[in-house]
Amino acid sequence: MKTLQSHTPIHQEDPELSTTSNVDVIKHRASRLFIILGGFFVANALVAEFIGVKIFALEKTLGINPFNIELFGQKGALQFSAGVLLWPIVFVMTDLINEYYGRRGVKMLSFLSMGLIAYAFIMIFAAINLAPADWWVTQNQAQGIPDMQNAFSVIFGQGMLIIVGSIAAFLMAQLVDVFIFHRIKKSTGEKYIWLRATGSTVVSQLFDSLVVLYIAFKGGPELTGTLEPWSWNQLLAVATVQYTYKLIMAIVLTPAIYLAHHFIEKYLGANLAAKMKERAAS
Repeated sequence: MKTLQSHTPIHQEDPELSTTSNVDVIKHRASRLFIILGGFFVANALVAEFIGVKIFALEKTLGINPFNIELFGQKGALQFSAGVLLWPIVFVMTDLINEYYGRRGVKMLSFLSMGLIAYAFIMIFAAINLAPADWWVTQNQAQGIPDMQNAFSVIFGQGMLIIVGSIAAFLMAQLVDVFIFHRIKKSTGEKYIWLRATGSTVVSQLFDSLVVLYIAFKGGPELTGTLEPWSWNQLLAVATVQYTYKLIMAIVLTPAIYLAHHFIEKYLGANLAAKMKERAAS
């Protein structure tokens, strides 16, 4: 198979990899795929921030008795932030972007997501401080919501420590993920998709699970005095449960990674897909 030479213009080798101005981005398969994957990646990062304020009980949701597992001296039901529901999609998107667009693709989307999350919360806090219409404040009293302004503020106005913690954890986890992913790929080549997908997740999500909880519920409150800080035992217990869930989902979703690779290779064509992966790995 013909390989790319450093002195050969990319667009002469394959128009699909061209970066010249005459390329129709919408019809350009590689660009269109990046827009689709990137759109899901950013959308999930944003939605996870909005729904993450809700904590749900897993056993009650499934209609079963609480497990009452004891970890680090903490005993109780399995409880998660609703944001974990979207994590499996982020896992798949990160792996696919890593595979075909490399470090630059993941870093660009990670920084973009971080910026958009910060922008979204600035707009939300601005909306919270708008003077509410009198009729709007009381319109849902019959549904058990006496004050819509208060409800809006509580749901959307998450504490700044949670915002800072989630942004820092998300960015750190993504940068660690892309580093580990490409280290594994460099050692194993194109083989063992499952190893680089799961291996990078095992390490990166350890950072994610610990960083957000530490900033939001321990280090941050100790520094600011705004909340009662969690104990280390409480933090480690919650982090262990969340991390275990993510690890299990990474294993369960391994077939989905292979299936997604199959459809992408079919969409791009074997030749273009191979060149994109070669460039991503460089």
